[in-house]
Amino acid sequence: MTERADRAPVALYVLATFAVTWLLWWACARWGGQRWLFALGGPLFLVGVFTPGLLALAFAARHDGHAGVRRLLAGIARWSVPARLYLFALGFMVATRLAAAVVHRVARGDWPPFGDTPVPLMVAAIVVSTWVQGGEELGWRAYLLPRLARRVGLGGATVMVGVIWAAWHLPLFFIPGSGSDGQSFPLYLVHVTALSVAMGWLYWKSAGSLFVVMVMHASINNTASLVPAALPAPVPVFSMYGSLLAWTTAAVAWIVAAALLYDMRGARLAMMAGAPAMKARTTP
Repeated sequence: MTERADRAPVALYVLATFAVTWLLWWACARWGGQRWLFALGGPLFLVGVFTPGLLALAFAARHDGHAGVRRLLAGIARWSVPARLYLFALGFMVATRLAAAVVHRVARGDWPPFGDTPVPLMVAAIVVSTWVQGGEELGWRAYLLPRLARRVGLGGATVMVGVIWAAWHLPLFFIPGSGSDGQSFPLYLVHVTALSVAMGWLYWKSAGSLFVVMVMHASINNTASLVPAALPAPVPVFSMYGSLLAWTTAAVAWIVAAALLYDMRGARLAMMAGAPAMKARTTP
């Protein structure tokens, strides 16, 4: 397959994922209050959430056959990775939130409000929702990341996937009740791109374990409320308005992400019919 022919499925995959998800979420926003099928969190909404993974499987089947699908799914079963990587997956959001809270305390002289969700409930939510994250991670990390990394390097690919991943969520910033409405999308974009770098680094260090990345995705979703950072009043979606805690959290995440990008310099994820494999680091 030529480089141009290989590039076409990647672009088509991204466009198709956006088109299908955004259409489904638009339908939920349009008719959500009238029909249970279209409600936020309802069946049609969840199909939109799972679209990155579903289309990744479809594209892998189209271009690589059943073997490509099996290789794409194999990362979910690759759970045996060093304990320190699970610690990273579970602790990244917690550590960056708490570090931002310390900065807030030093800068403002008081602690930000802490959430009241019990830790056992957070842990239970991580355990349950880890499996749901495959709906996104099969697309972003298992399918898209290796293909982009082959052309721009692993570090650059983690950033590109982060921008795509954040942009895919854009409709939620216009849907009342989504949890993202009334917040700053540029702030979200900055933070999510840093998270993508961290998740791409984890995928690389775990030799393609999609499972540990799914754990990290679940941890990010379910521990963010430890120190809530959203503004209480809505702001224009494309404004830069955000709380000190939110911007500090994004800055701390990027400090870590910069170190991880440095660690990934010269690294590559070789793509073999949709499955990532390690290649030796080249000398920078």
